[in-house]
Amino acid sequence: MTPQKQNIRIGDLLMERGELTQDQLQQCLDEQKESGLKLGKIIVEKGFVEEDTFLTFLSEQFQLPYYQLKGFQLNPDLVDKLPETYARRYRALVLEEKNGELIVGTVDPMDMFAYDELSRKIKEPIGFAVVRESELIPILDLAYRRTDEIVSFANELEGELNTDSFSLNNFSVTEEESDTPVARLLNSILEDAVQVRASDVHIEPDSDVLRIRVRVDGVLQEQIIKETRVASALVSRLKLIAGLDISEKRLPQDGRFDMRLKDRDIDMRLSTMPTQDGESIVIRLADHSGAASSLEQVGMSPDLLKRFRDLIKRPNGLVLVTGPTGSGKTTTLYGALNELNSPEKKIITVEDPVEYELPRINQVQIATKIGLDFARVLRATLRQDPDILLVGEIRDKETADIALRASMTGHLVLSTLHTNDVISSANRLIDIGVEGYLAASAMRGIIAQRLVRRNCDHCSEVVTPDDQEYAWLDAIVGETRAHETEFRKGSGCSHCNHTGYYGRLGVFELLEFNEDLSNALREADQQAFAALAAEQPGYRPLVLCALDMAIKGETSVSEVLALSGQVEDLQAYSNRPIADQNMTDEPSTIASMDALAFSLEELEIDESKLSDPTPQAPV
Repeated sequence: MTPQKQNIRIGDLLMERGELTQDQLQQCLDEQKESGLKLGKIIVEKGFVEEDTFLTFLSEQFQLPYYQLKGFQLNPDLVDKLPETYARRYRALVLEEKNGELIVGTVDPMDMFAYDELSRKIKEPIGFAVVRESELIPILDLAYRRTDEIVSFANELEGELNTDSFSLNNFSVTEEESDTPVARLLNSILEDAVQVRASDVHIEPDSDVLRIRVRVDGVLQEQIIKETRVASALVSRLKLIAGLDISEKRLPQDGRFDMRLKDRDIDMRLSTMPTQDGESIVIRLADHSGAASSLEQVGMSPDLLKRFRDLIKRPNGLVLVTGPTGSGKTTTLYGALNELNSPEKKIITVEDPVEYELPRINQVQIATKIGLDFARVLRATLRQDPDILLVGEIRDKETADIALRASMTGHLVLSTLHTNDVISSANRLIDIGVEGYLAASAMRGIIAQRLVRRNCDHCSEVVTPDDQEYAWLDAIVGETRAHETEFRKGSGCSHCNHTGYYGRLGVFELLEFNEDLSNALREADQQAFAALAAEQPGYRPLVLCALDMAIKGETSVSEVLALSGQVEDLQAYSNRPIADQNMTDEPSTIASMDALAFSLEELEIDESKLSDPTPQAPV
């Protein structure tokens, strides 16, 4: 519907309805004079009127529909009728076609100038609808992917490459040359990645196409560019920005650079790899616009968080954080450093690369080309009188020996290993040549972690697991419990780019060492160590922790099943098949295979809330 051109004083009307007092209105008017913001925005931001109440009021006052965008399915063809520039400028989005006009959702239905501008641009009858700004802004980033823009810039660059005027000057990274076709194409690719929350960008030349793939929530999304010649131009510009050798195409190179995209400071870590069809580029994106995470933001359960805090507050010993690349180990370690960072503690980190710059902490960047490796830096740090050491990764026996001996001589050492779970982590130290007695004396605890995709809270719904999922659930929780529990999964909507998932959740397992575990490690008895670990009262395998989340509706059964394939088979904790287990409800042995048929009481889940999809904060 068309907004009525009325001289309406929103503040006075809200006062008449009893939603606002005279003093509150005056405060908002005073702030409006200073800031120039819309009065309604100020009223809501100050908390004088709830956003839903205010928008319902606008909807009634202007006789306009009020759309809830949560779970709303957008039509890409209709969205494209309004260019992105206008959509962002006027906070508007084409929602649907109804009664011969396009319904445009807007956060400010009183803006008649916006109505006139949008009408001229769309060139079709339009009607305004009221939407929440907090719901609209994230959807704009997903609705306006830069796919067409990337293709357009690639065509422009391909045309320039076919002319004789093209030269290396076009790769210049100075501000004056930032408007060249290759610069615009690269910026468009990176901005698209940032606005969809991608963690990595893959630029991969193929024999007849160029593939641009971005990893969102751990899954790659692909765009094909037919102009294959632009690949070399992109690679050359990226090398120049990162300070790499532009002429070296036979060997891998690593570099990094910073860019400001979407009003955020993004750190880019660049890796090149020569392939049969040209150089492949992978760019890891790290958003440094905010501070490093605290432990509360990591996503551990309150009980596990308390136990982990107790571990890192010990005066000495080695604490390992384990998992594959991209499982969130660095986030956990930086959260621990933030917790430990104080004027009384001398903290030194040895990293490759340094992810975040932290105040009061001495951070050392590894540079293997000049011989500055982990072992050499570690030997030097011990002469710097540290209280706490962070070793980015234990990669070899020499590094492990120094870290372990440091932890035995009054230092707390935090480090990482690339292993599947906590049990294999301890054995990994033995495999690389560490003496059992050394590992046993130093180890205090190991935490293993993974990331699973979180159900989109806009489209999450109750689903029935398929036959394969039911067979797996029957073996773990029993047939009755598996069929009584309501599991959830996102159906796919505009908010989650039709994947059904938005963000990721951390899954953790923690093993604290006691005398029995240390003795097994000292004797390098891997079977005894695994059996003792599974019997520890506080130990709970990764798969079961993930299954807790699926039962709560935070993630899907398919995500848990995928994670179970990443870690060691659950039958490794027992010598008998799962189906033959004698089930028990003893909480102290919940991690062993004799207790896999756990009850909802043991999971600490309120049975009345099984269908509640309230998620944790994303990792």
